Amino acid sequence: MQDLLVLYYSQHGATRELARLIARGIESVPGCQARLRTVPKVSAVCEATEAAVPEAGAPYVEATDLVECIGLALGSPTRFGNMAAAVKYFLDGTSPEWMQGALAGKPACVFTSSASLHGGQESTLLTMMVPLLHHGMLMVGLPYTETALTRTSTGGTPYGVSHVAGVRNEQAISDDEKQLALAQGRRLAEIALKLAAPV
Repeated sequence: MQDLLVLYYSQHGATRELARLIARGIESVPGCQARLRTVPKVSAVCEATEAAVPEAGAPYVEATDLVECIGLALGSPTRFGNMAAAVKYFLDGTSPEWMQGALAGKPACVFTSSASLHGGQESTLLTMMVPLLHHGMLMVGLPYTETALTRTSTGGTPYGVSHVAGVRNEQAISDDEKQLALAQGRRLAEIALKLAAPV
């Protein structure tokens, strides 16, 4: 089995649900399994630290997860049109993996959620791609052959799947958003297998 890393940060659960759907899409491809991981919160208080193991949900990511995966799905809620600080903080610490080329040539996709429809989803997805491109990763988007992309009235972009959660996180993931998340995971896995195949 080949592992694909689904790495996310989620404060209210919407991005975590997208991650789980993407993982299901990955695991619908024979020979692939998803490795769900998260990152700890960051704090302005120097003494504040998270527990070594999260109370619930996916374990925290480790450098070996990046090295061992054949592809990466990276997710973050939208924070003023950009990724959450916790995701950026983690990525800022991946210089050793960058120096080793641990992610070079591997496919990656991005996903996000926001409170409002025009809350900066696309800029978040685009800025999440930048450090992955520096790592030499190959970006995998969502083509318009996925019919839910033209039909959706909630989340979903060609840059990656997205979800509109509502101001109070009251909106469940729509059927179109679910279809797009499953499709994105499946597409990432299929491309990763092709790239990982021996020549």
